Amino acid sequence: MSGTTTGEAASRATTSALRAEGLTRVFGSGPGQVTALSGATLEVAPGELLVVRGPSGSGKTTLLNLLGGLDKPTAGRVWLGERELTALPEAQVIAARRDEIGYVFQSFGLVPVLSAAENVEVPLRLRRTPVAERAERVQAALAAVGLADHARQRPYELSGGQQQRVGIARALVADPTVLIADEPTGQLDSATAALIMDLVRQVVHERAMAAVVSTHDPLLLQRADRVVELRDGRIVDQR
Repeated sequence: MSGTTTGEAASRATTSALRAEGLTRVFGSGPGQVTALSGATLEVAPGELLVVRGPSGSGKTTLLNLLGGLDKPTAGRVWLGERELTALPEAQVIAARRDEIGYVFQSFGLVPVLSAAENVEVPLRLRRTPVAERAERVQAALAAVGLADHARQRPYELSGGQQQRVGIARALVADPTVLIADEPTGQLDSATAALIMDLVRQVVHERAMAAVVSTHDPLLLQRADRVVELRDGRIVDQR
């Protein structure tokens, strides 16, 4: 933050949907201390798909967890629009995660006993969205990812690509301003992975969301609007 005043930083944050400055995350203490992320600074505009690349252990998941409010940095700050996410009380951070940020996980994260529609509906239940509106939104979200005819199927009845599409529909159903996806294609074959990334790119551009997607797959980088490379917890390249 050296050389940047709070006012200047806030002004710059208003032009971005998501912004981070000087993010550092240290785990443990003493001889066992590990710096998973060190001094990461980046910003993402509405409608921009930012891909974070790097080998396993480079800090990708740590960075995404901090950007999405799932963890707190040891140092540095994150802004969600005009608000400094890292300065908000925990209750407001939880509300921001619920209402403004959509998450897609490598492991799909679906509830096995729930149907595709019921899995997608979970964020709306947490928001206490009226039943009629929930049904309409869930139907639209599943249609957007090409699964309108699979609403009643449970995860075990779906392919890996279909399960990830359900995960994407769940992330989108509350119409977030930011999408965070951690290795969303890691368990998929290359052809299915490309389809999933094409879907993410299309949705991000159509809905003017800011998206941060991590991957170690070089074939997926061509879908990005911009690429950030992480190595040993540091951003070594942005283009």
